[in-house]
Amino acid sequence: MSTPAVAPSAPLTPTCQNPAYPQNDVTMVGLLAALEAAWAAIRGRHSEVPAAVLVVASGTGAGAGQTKWGHFASMRWQRGTDRLPEVLVSGEGLARSPGEVLTTLLHEAAHGLADARTIQDTSRQGRWHNKRFAALATELGLDPRMDPRLGWSPCTLRPSTAEEYRPILDQLAAALSTWRHAEPARTSGRAKTSNGVSCTCECPRKIRVSLSVLEAGPILCGVCDAAFNPEQGDA
Repeated sequence: MSTPAVAPSAPLTPTCQNPAYPQNDVTMVGLLAALEAAWAAIRGRHSEVPAAVLVVASGTGAGAGQTKWGHFASMRWQRGTDRLPEVLVSGEGLARSPGEVLTTLLHEAAHGLADARTIQDTSRQGRWHNKRFAALATELGLDPRMDPRLGWSPCTLRPSTAEEYRPILDQLAAALSTWRHAEPARTSGRAKTSNGVSCTCECPRKIRVSLSVLEAGPILCGVCDAAFNPEQGDA
């Protein structure tokens, strides 16, 4: 996705804005409408996916280390007597293609389906995505793949799914014109040590290994068949 080019004859202001552009035309209404239409389309095809409040916010925080494209959080909003989940799409992720944004929504819809069916699809603060998540993502039209640190979290949009959602992808393409820059990376100042990192599996059992050994490939637990992954704050 490309952003409007700034004409060379129009120097930027100190806030990096082109004075040739109108300054009061920034609105997120169309973007939110496109995201909500996409979620409605997903629910139209998969009725167990719950209604949710769609929000756009930062996907990078202090010391985050990497950009989060989205999240599903159960029971976060109140509407009358109903409790509704939240689906966040990160502002940083809006710089991606319509297909990638739809992939994020389908990924979060898989978590919504797990919530509706009372399926435990993640562990370790939601970072490790297990085989149950992979099955749900596949059901929704994604192709998940195994990552040694995140489990089955990475997903790609199946071509047949893209065709099924073609009108939604067109609507997203028209709406994706504004995106958020990532927060500046912060360092803790803590020196690295050679003591290795603490890792847990889904049991959870805990081991400590060197970073080089961990990065060489997955270390699988013989009890739960899940990979050992760094605890939060490690690695």
